[in-house]
Amino acid sequence: MKIEVAKSAGFCFGVNRAVTLVEDLLRQGKKVCTLGPIIHNPQTLAHLEKLGARIVEEPEQVPPGSTLVVRSHGVSRSVEEQIARLPIECADATCPFVEKIHRIVAEQGQAGRIVLIAGNPEHPEVQGILGHCTGTAFVFPTAKELEKGIERWQFSQNSAVSVVAQTTFSVAEWRNCLEILKKVYTNAKIFDTICNATASRQSEAESLACTCDAMIVLGGRQSSNTAKLYEVCSRHTQTIFAQSAAEIPRELFAGVHHLGITAGASTPASIIKEVLVTMAEINEGVHSPETAESGDNFAEMLEESLKSLNTDEKVHGIVVGITPTEVLVDVGRKQSGFVPLSELTADPGAKTDDLVKIGDEMDLLIMRTNDQEGTIMLSKRRLDAAKGWDEVVAAEENQEILTGTVVEVVKGGVIAVTKGVRIFIPASQATASRSDPLDALLKKEVDFRIIEVNRGRRRAVGSIRSVLKDQQKKLAEKFWETAEEGKEYDGVVKSLTSYGAFVDLGGIDGMIHISELSWTRIKHPSEVVSVGDKVHVYIKGLDHEKGKISLGYKRPEDSPWEVLKRDYPVGTVVEATVVGMTTFGAFARIIPGIDGLIHISQIADHRIEKPQDELQIGQTVKAVITDIDFDRHRVSLSIRQLLENSEESNTADESAE
Repeated sequence: MKIEVAKSAGFCFGVNRAVTLVEDLLRQGKKVCTLGPIIHNPQTLAHLEKLGARIVEEPEQVPPGSTLVVRSHGVSRSVEEQIARLPIECADATCPFVEKIHRIVAEQGQAGRIVLIAGNPEHPEVQGILGHCTGTAFVFPTAKELEKGIERWQFSQNSAVSVVAQTTFSVAEWRNCLEILKKVYTNAKIFDTICNATASRQSEAESLACTCDAMIVLGGRQSSNTAKLYEVCSRHTQTIFAQSAAEIPRELFAGVHHLGITAGASTPASIIKEVLVTMAEINEGVHSPETAESGDNFAEMLEESLKSLNTDEKVHGIVVGITPTEVLVDVGRKQSGFVPLSELTADPGAKTDDLVKIGDEMDLLIMRTNDQEGTIMLSKRRLDAAKGWDEVVAAEENQEILTGTVVEVVKGGVIAVTKGVRIFIPASQATASRSDPLDALLKKEVDFRIIEVNRGRRRAVGSIRSVLKDQQKKLAEKFWETAEEGKEYDGVVKSLTSYGAFVDLGGIDGMIHISELSWTRIKHPSEVVSVGDKVHVYIKGLDHEKGKISLGYKRPEDSPWEVLKRDYPVGTVVEATVVGMTTFGAFARIIPGIDGLIHISQIADHRIEKPQDELQIGQTVKAVITDIDFDRHRVSLSIRQLLENSEESNTADESAE
């Protein structure tokens, strides 16, 4: 008898994530309660219960000091709020694909659309989805029930309808439902929310059932996706639904030459392995030696099937030694385990003693066994990457923000590592501005979104800029809520142009016009500020419509006219520098920013034809301030008055003698 195991049989990403979370919490010594059974599999539940996990039906049943785990099915918004009000820790294992449906139904309801949900109304996942609906919502389990519902609901064909499906809904039944919906509702929005793994699992099971004499579907009786597999396979061949090897009736396999096995998302690999061993025993009983020698070596096929499950390749180890190039690990076997640095992390610049310490425990993948040397080469990086890849794929679906560390700057971008997976981030997506240096990101922790996934090559592309834009948008919204003219800010000069300086006020930019940088005339902003300078500015003007912010930098109290008013009253003798000539006089600089006019009649104590007869550009002269017009910004100076005062003083001195 040939036995063929579906490649996609067993734990899905969401269920595996939830079970692993519970195991990790228990391993940390925490008291764990799950809100309902964490998985639809009695053997796994018994295993977790033996480790100390307890099932509760209501959050209030969680004893103090315990951690409540929300299973992959998710819960309603009201239950989430109920948990938040309780003084307990909560670990949310809701499947990312289910969370996506929660967001969709909430948004569609808020938009005033009617939400239709394809799924089992009694299933906890569907109940959780209903609990996130913000408007009118209906559930239908089959295409036939959908037709009945359409007559009963009685809303018009032009109604705004949005449709989602339970993640484990039958793909074939979904197609039937869509045909009905598209005919009835002209404005229907269809969201294909059936999990990719579910669709693949059902498709593969159907293909296998079409070629086999019999099928075994393994899984818990409460499991929705396992029930769908049974339904799909039953259409094509004799099918048995079993929770374990003990439930398989041996007498039914007489005359079966090709047996297929598949399993639901809640079925652990250990049960599939147990069934394979049982089928080996059955095979020996129902086939003759001649059949066994005819080419189908069942022992080899069994071994190959077991290998495909990867159950024997994963081990749990304890760090017992550390060298610069590898980590020595005790995995409970005679052979010595070691993890090369390259298999410990995806970061090429990392050091072993920075990553682990003696006594650390970790899950590892067996890469190679050398019986002659008595060693096992292990990998943590590949196991992390295998686990992390599913999360990266889910993050692309959900547009979830991931956090990673930039480990390399490469041609055209950077490499960041998250959950053991290397993510390429192009230069155009690595920084807020193309001019920002990539080297500044090296060894830094960054937030990014996955914008592209190549499942075949297991490669993903990320974007830091996408996250930065969202952050800047939020900061901008917060800024505009409180911004008003005259309000002061501390900022950093971001860039310079010929007409001004752009200042980062913390997520939003404002501009200081060149005329606002200095009270004196300047040719370029770089004469006053440089990129990176911290500056104290105030808002001069706001354009809400265009989103523009004008900033002031020079202070009114620093105005040269304020200085003149304070320090240079009329009658003050100053040393001024001649800066310009006209036919009616000369201009002399009193202080930077203020030039006074020495009228031609006030240049000398005798008549002159033109200013150049007595003065020249650049010459420093003593003069007295004779008048100031602050409104018109004009100052009058006189050299003649000083000369005449000097002559009078000399005459008085001579008379006294």
